[in-house]
Amino acid sequence: MSRIAVIDYGMGNLRSVSKALENVAPDAQVVVSAEAAEIQAASHIVFPGVGAIRDCMSELQSRDLLGLLKQAASEKPFLGICLGMQAMLSFSEENNGVTGLGLFSGQVRYFKQAAAAGLKVPHMGWNQVYQRQAHPLWQGIADTSRFYFVHSYYADPDKTVEIAGESSYAHSFTAALARDNIFAVQFHPEKSQHAGLQLLKNFVQWDGQV
Repeated sequence: MSRIAVIDYGMGNLRSVSKALENVAPDAQVVVSAEAAEIQAASHIVFPGVGAIRDCMSELQSRDLLGLLKQAASEKPFLGICLGMQAMLSFSEENNGVTGLGLFSGQVRYFKQAAAAGLKVPHMGWNQVYQRQAHPLWQGIADTSRFYFVHSYYADPDKTVEIAGESSYAHSFTAALARDNIFAVQFHPEKSQHAGLQLLKNFVQWDGQV
């Protein structure tokens, strides 16, 4: 039986993520926890998040989760969602500059071109996602399916080969990243109806192999 740990660092839509996972995987055990033993015992890790990156990194550090997350990301199927994805990069422009976990090399940038074009920032609503990699987490999800986004910053990875999906808001931006046993999305699968629930179902069934 899969045991899924949703990382609790005091930020994020933990209830909606855990309920969505319970919905797609009724036979799995879903725990919301910041306890090392719970996270280490899990077969799958979900790293969600909403809010500001500085608060995110401060909470991870204060709860002694930084090393634990990096270790888990090297060993188990690992899914980052929204701020959880942004925190995986090396650096974010938000809050005058914040160092991230460095699981992906690259930066998180503000939607300045969108703002300059008169578009609302944060980018909020349904957007098509173009699949740039064949990946187990896209199984059963049609290319250009729509997912729900809420964000003012976007990931700009150094390695384009790690881009698993793209969307557009004034310009193309990274909607999903993937490497080895890690998959990360800028959108909220738990709020993205059928396509989002399918992605979560795929994650629960994923063994971390590509």
